[in-house]
Amino acid sequence: MEKIKDHTIEVVIITGLSGAGKSQAIRVFEDLGFFCVDNLPPNLLPKFGELIVQSTGKIKKIALVIDIRGREFFSSLNEGLDELQRQGLGSEIFFLEASDETLIRRFKESRRRHPLSESGRILDGIQRERTILSDLRGRANWIIDTTDLSVQNLRRQIVDMFAQEEEKGNMKITLMSFGFKYGVPRDVDLLMDVRFLPNPHYIPELKPLTGNDEAVQNYVMKSQATRLFLRKFYSLLRFLIPHYVKEGKSHLVIAIGCTGGKHRSVTLANRLAQSLSKQNYSLTAKHRDIEKDRGGEERT
Repeated sequence: MEKIKDHTIEVVIITGLSGAGKSQAIRVFEDLGFFCVDNLPPNLLPKFGELIVQSTGKIKKIALVIDIRGREFFSSLNEGLDELQRQGLGSEIFFLEASDETLIRRFKESRRRHPLSESGRILDGIQRERTILSDLRGRANWIIDTTDLSVQNLRRQIVDMFAQEEEKGNMKITLMSFGFKYGVPRDVDLLMDVRFLPNPHYIPELKPLTGNDEAVQNYVMKSQATRLFLRKFYSLLRFLIPHYVKEGKSHLVIAIGCTGGKHRSVTLANRLAQSLSKQNYSLTAKHRDIEKDRGGEERT
């Protein structure tokens, strides 16, 4: 089976047994840039295919979760897949399964009811579902048994199967400067307080400037403490980031804070962005509070 290519439109049908990991799988496809739809009724596949074709190549990677929740229409799935083929859209079936014991344990832990357990017994629902999905399983391009798979290992397998080579391990990093007096960013993964460094606020000619100005950068960086800190923090990030990638993290927010978010934090965020950009990461630098209190009297 070939990998998805940039110039083709491919549709991945994510299906399989309830409790086998479809919800976790679609999140990975989302992170890989797929247009994702959960619980699409199979009889809508042809109409969805028409919309994809009409997008004239704007949507190239699509992942659709189709499972027994839409059992009223499930018998039409094979017809829908055949219609996609007639529309010129390649499709791959990604099938997830697990052992009966594992599925029973997962349903009990989540306190969810199996969609086919009309008798109330989870095992009855699982066995019935296996029977209904047997033909679809035989048609699958990919079959993954998640019995002994952690969420991280499932993610790695999906990335290996479906990611473009340049996407594998391509961590997206946001470097954010901020001011503590305006609050810590809510979505931060790593936070560093740089209020221990020399403060340009107390230099009259530097006070109205920001860390984007060369004069402020020179002042902050002339400190031996700043240079030593920057080397050590950069070394720590070079150690940490590959481990985050290995564990399946796709976006890392690194927040660097000083008092007002205008001088020291901006300077260091910019310097780190320059260094990390050389490591083949997708990187964005944001300065959350740089425009606040311009010319004010509060410390930065």
